[in-house]
Amino acid sequence: MSSQVTPEVTWAQRSSLTAPEKNYIYLTIGAPDVPKIDLDLKPTGLTFTGTSDTKKTTYHVELEFWAEIDVENSKTHHSARDVFFVLRKKEMKEEYWPRLLKENKKVHFVKTDFDKWVDEDEQEGAPDDDPMAGMGGGMSGMEGMGGDGGFGGIDFSKLGGGAGGDLGNLGGEGADEDEMDDDMPELEEGHDTEKAEEGKGKVTATSEDAPPAKSKIEEIS
Repeated sequence: MSSQVTPEVTWAQRSSLTAPEKNYIYLTIGAPDVPKIDLDLKPTGLTFTGTSDTKKTTYHVELEFWAEIDVENSKTHHSARDVFFVLRKKEMKEEYWPRLLKENKKVHFVKTDFDKWVDEDEQEGAPDDDPMAGMGGGMSGMEGMGGDGGFGGIDFSKLGGGAGGDLGNLGGEGADEDEMDDDMPELEEGHDTEKAEEGKGKVTATSEDAPPAKSKIEEIS
């Protein structure tokens, strides 16, 4: 029988009066080793439940947001460590939400995500990137987070994009080595014949075998 605990929730935010894609909440629910989750996301909040068989633990949390979010334009990513959300705020405002939850009381499991946090007056200088870019799979695809562990919808072709060029150079090194071998002249075996003094018979001496030519290094692809 698994025990039920409240997972840690971390959050950060951005705001914009004119750009909806820059008006969102970062939300992370720490629930490791949970292959399948039950998630009910609404404009006013969410309910999350997930069970880890390896840890014999059920994670459950209910959140009521400070203000409404746009569910259709929000995104999620379920990994082996946690469930990460980019929740678009429904109301376009320059001001930050004063807190994540509607109720004005401190809860021990909700913490600021300082890795993603940027102060309201420093947003212009912050990197303009979407951590969910290339992952696809908006909230409308949440039903896919079941049997496949929630990893569906990720465009793996965008991951490690710079590796292709480096791997391609491996073949070039092997080719140069082969060319060096091809340029080496083949060693010839020579036979020296000595004549004994006349009347003592012929004696033929053969020089030592030449060392074998350098074998080509096989390239292992």
